[in-house]
Amino acid sequence: MSASGGTKAIIAAFSANLGIAVTKFIAFLFSGSSSMLAESVHSVADSGNQLLLLLGGKRARRAADAEHPFGYGRARFVYAFIVAIILFSVGGVFSIYEGVEKLLHPEPLENAWLPIVVLLISIGLESFSLRTAVRESRPHKGNGTWVQFIRRSKAPELPVVLLEDIAALTGLVLAFLGVGLTIVTDNAIWDGIGTICIGVLLVLVAIVLGFETASLLVGEGATAKDTHRIRQAIAGTADVERIIHMKTLYLGPDELMVGAKVAFNREKTMSDVSYSINQIEEAVRAAVPVARVIYIEPDVYVDPTAAIPETDSIIIKTTD
Repeated sequence: MSASGGTKAIIAAFSANLGIAVTKFIAFLFSGSSSMLAESVHSVADSGNQLLLLLGGKRARRAADAEHPFGYGRARFVYAFIVAIILFSVGGVFSIYEGVEKLLHPEPLENAWLPIVVLLISIGLESFSLRTAVRESRPHKGNGTWVQFIRRSKAPELPVVLLEDIAALTGLVLAFLGVGLTIVTDNAIWDGIGTICIGVLLVLVAIVLGFETASLLVGEGATAKDTHRIRQAIAGTADVERIIHMKTLYLGPDELMVGAKVAFNREKTMSDVSYSINQIEEAVRAAVPVARVIYIEPDVYVDPTAAIPETDSIIIKTTD
């Protein structure tokens, strides 16, 4: 994922969420709607999340040093995981708590028209944020589905913003239904139910984000498509007999490490092997540009199924 694309989507989401949070909180103060309070907290949490994503991107750009010889690229994974935790705790759990309180102690809405107007404006702003995230994500999604994009993307920012925007837009619709049914039925229980639904939605989204970013933190290798390209690049280099084994690991969203043990003809000189290794590195980087750290170990292939040649036995005779 390009840094500019991710940053543009994050800034659009931050601007929308900050404006929405202020208007929602004002609507809550005048109406007393728990759905509006839950949505206010949700938008505040989302705004903080976008700042964390920007901070993670900035820290990931630090140069490698002795303590972190492979750089700080994984900082983006760390901050995305923190976002999932905040979305779960601050957004989801608080909303569920507030909804339960509303069910136990229902209060009538005041100035009911105000939250309806605010929710309609918020839906428009959130739709703009989601539209920006979709537009920035589409080039990276390729021909796969959106679910595949979220699950397989190595850059966490766009999937996080996408899921946050989808959750926010769905939450606004739930809040609209909760407030609307409360006005129609004159029963505040619907406002509490809407708030609980918002909380459950946020918890589910946070769990999905948590699992996906945790997988990146543990360490993911190249996709099957990129792995095939790397293997083709290595095998297609002159003097390479075969790939004995190969492993890949993402050091960050934009940096892939490739380690491979490659078999060369045993008659090749060290100079020949060194030249071939340089050719392999160029071919791999051309095939998969994010493969920036490459280690090639030259070896001679020995068929493990081949019969071990018999050796003459040595008999030692002793005399009395």
